[in-house]
Amino acid sequence: MLAKLSTRSSVRRCAVTGALGLALLGAGLPAATADDADPGLSRFYDQKITWSTCEGVDVPKDLQCGKLTVPLDYDRPEAGTLDLALARYRATGDSRGSVLLNFGGPGASGVGELSAGGKEFMHLTNGYDVVSFDPRGVGRSSPVTCGPATLDIVEATDGDEELTDPRDVLRHLRDAAAECERHSGPVLDHIGTVDAARDLDVMRQALGDDRLNYLGFSYGTRLGSVYAAQFPDKVGRMVLDGVDTLTEPLTEQGLAGARGQQTALDNFLDWCVRDVTCPFGQDARSARRQVVRLVGSLDAHPVPTGYGEPFSGEDMVGAIGQALYSRELWPALERALAQLMEDGETSGLEGFVSGGVAFPVRATGKADDREGAGGLTDPQDVPMDNLPAALMAINCADDPDRPTADQVAQSLGRLRARYEEASAVFGRYRLTQVLMCYGRPKGTDYIRDDVKDLDTAKMLLVGTRGDPATPYRWTVETAGRLGPSAVVLDNKGDGHTGYASSECVHRKVDDFLLYGSLPPDGSSCGPGNDGGGTGGH
Repeated sequence: MLAKLSTRSSVRRCAVTGALGLALLGAGLPAATADDADPGLSRFYDQKITWSTCEGVDVPKDLQCGKLTVPLDYDRPEAGTLDLALARYRATGDSRGSVLLNFGGPGASGVGELSAGGKEFMHLTNGYDVVSFDPRGVGRSSPVTCGPATLDIVEATDGDEELTDPRDVLRHLRDAAAECERHSGPVLDHIGTVDAARDLDVMRQALGDDRLNYLGFSYGTRLGSVYAAQFPDKVGRMVLDGVDTLTEPLTEQGLAGARGQQTALDNFLDWCVRDVTCPFGQDARSARRQVVRLVGSLDAHPVPTGYGEPFSGEDMVGAIGQALYSRELWPALERALAQLMEDGETSGLEGFVSGGVAFPVRATGKADDREGAGGLTDPQDVPMDNLPAALMAINCADDPDRPTADQVAQSLGRLRARYEEASAVFGRYRLTQVLMCYGRPKGTDYIRDDVKDLDTAKMLLVGTRGDPATPYRWTVETAGRLGPSAVVLDNKGDGHTGYASSECVHRKVDDFLLYGSLPPDGSSCGPGNDGGGTGGH
């Protein structure tokens, strides 16, 4: 999934919204023994995780933390290691092992997400330890960073004003890519999903599970699919919610994102105009035109924020895009837009773009000082730009396309027209994001070429019709690509992913993970949060 990095103002503010400091203790890495069949990797697979109570401000008392050591380079396991941060809630009933969660991104800290939102998954503790982790390059697991160059990248890819001739933008991106490599260190060359999926298998073994039980959201569905291709006989009960594409290049992903956001915006406006307090009135077509005009007006004449910075149309588009991820945010978005239109007040909209990541604060735990290990990063040392830096690094590591500057210049006019046709609101701001990998090494073609026709246990794929980030057609296309093992659940609701927003999806996913009860392929959950659903079409 090609995600919007950030708006300029929120990056400049670097708002810290929340506190999580985790002291993680883990088992040492076993030494390889003489009779190991594969002494290079067996010592990683022989680990046992030591769990201890997590420490930090507002950390749930029943959350436990641990760590796992993996090779930096699976082709050269003797060439160095890095540690992955883990967290879990213990099973309360009879446990059948662990279920691993990945919350997406790419670049999201699983430890932080599980700490902040783990209560959504407590029903799964009836049968599992519920576990999440910071993937390599993310959070406390050797986090990547571009240093000051992150702001340069964001500003270079904010809009299309500078793309009359893109060569200057491309020069900036090439220089920034070199800065990302310099600041991130060796993990940057091994940050892609192919390596992360191999980490999952080491994790599975260390948790004591014969098969991987897994719930992945958004980008996490890409990770789960790659794991299933690499370790088909180790797939347990796997759920992929908000299914990512495995084949589309960044240009097509950006178009799909613009179309998805426009569809979600149209659905929001259809809902809004049924309310007498909707700031756009009661006509949906007029409301759509007003949004376009408002964006243009703010770009031409930004209004001041409480931080003393200008709030532009681009900032407004970024805020709306974030709010459309969940239907539950629609009433707040309606109020925030009314405040802007009636009073020139931007704080409501700013709230959608300044509170996305809870950055850790200082904890009392000691840093790992084992010689030769990429130990866990201290909470206070996780870079502020880790999320966007990891998002770019992982997406680029997974994408094999690297058009030249001449190819970009030649295709620009055609691309601009397609993006503006996809969305008059979001299209122009997503166009330059397709350039984010310029200057970086060519990514793997494994995902595009080899993740297909799998012979695994049945997997449940959930697609949401009104998803602004991962369109429903990606669920259908990915299911067809993965083969008969993939079972599709059609969520006819709104928002990004279905597990948290639909009682029906939530119930069907839990029933599959806990009891192995799989809905028929093509069954559906109705719109809204009423728990309704149907059998197959």
